[in-house]
Amino acid sequence: MRRFWRAVVYAFCLAAAQASAQTYPSKPVRIVVPYAPGGLTDVVARLYSEQLRQSFGRGVFVENKPGASGIIAIEEMARARPDGHTLMIGNISTNALTPVLLAKKMKIDYERDVQIITPLADVPVFFLATTTNFPPTTFADFLGYAREHPGKVRYGSAGVGSYQQINTEILAKRAGLDLVHIPFKGGGAEILRDLANGDIQVSWFNITNPVGMMKAGRVRALAVAAEQRLPQHADVPTLAEVGFPGMRAAQWVAAFAPSAVPVEIIETLHKAFVAAMSTPEMQAAFARGGMVVPRQSALADAKGWLRDEMASWKRDVEDTGIVVEE
Repeated sequence: MRRFWRAVVYAFCLAAAQASAQTYPSKPVRIVVPYAPGGLTDVVARLYSEQLRQSFGRGVFVENKPGASGIIAIEEMARARPDGHTLMIGNISTNALTPVLLAKKMKIDYERDVQIITPLADVPVFFLATTTNFPPTTFADFLGYAREHPGKVRYGSAGVGSYQQINTEILAKRAGLDLVHIPFKGGGAEILRDLANGDIQVSWFNITNPVGMMKAGRVRALAVAAEQRLPQHADVPTLAEVGFPGMRAAQWVAAFAPSAVPVEIIETLHKAFVAAMSTPEMQAAFARGGMVVPRQSALADAKGWLRDEMASWKRDVEDTGIVVEE
């Protein structure tokens, strides 16, 4: 009898999932972003939301939920009704580092409650320095200045456990630097503003937003986290060229959903996101922002990629002895 009822429940759930997938989306889709408006993740989310709106013929809107290294946004998305109408677009900090380093602060089990849909963008990253009351003009100058002024150079990040914080601590460990961490709840736009004003001296920053500040001479790129020099910024050396091979080559942005969303709906979303990448509008936007379209692959490949990415970060943190307070 138990087997019978289990079979009945399974059949009912399967039929419901199939019916849901056939009618998806049946209402507007909400995309939660773990930062304030204006940063890389928000920009990518809004680009894709417009493409999904056209593809689905339904409203797709972005809701910004900054704070707590992405935990606020992750938990809101994970607890949403698992019908595919609440998604999250996060990045390397919020959806790879936060679950590894700040798991005890989360009220959900990330690996159990969250699933990836697909990577959306890869973005080379500048190591930027302010030009306001900060003399270094090269990466070597920065190293020399920081060593001569221990505990005086401030770097900005999106918070404890973020890409900028962990990458800077890895750099500081390898280079023998004593730097001061300044976390920012508002994310990229706020960090760039205070960097240009000289309130912080350095930070890692994706190449999509600081170009205007660079042209105005308010910030300068000392190095770029990329496999090779960027054609549009050929004067900026790679981290390997300045003596730090093996540092992260790029940031990434990806789409996520509650783990209980039926696979049929996830496949629909995966296909829609992948189709959006090849549209002329997205191609043009990526080219303007210096972003790279990730390799398009199956849903199973995306899950394996995220698992490997999180494991790699965990090894990097352990190798350098970084301790993140929880």
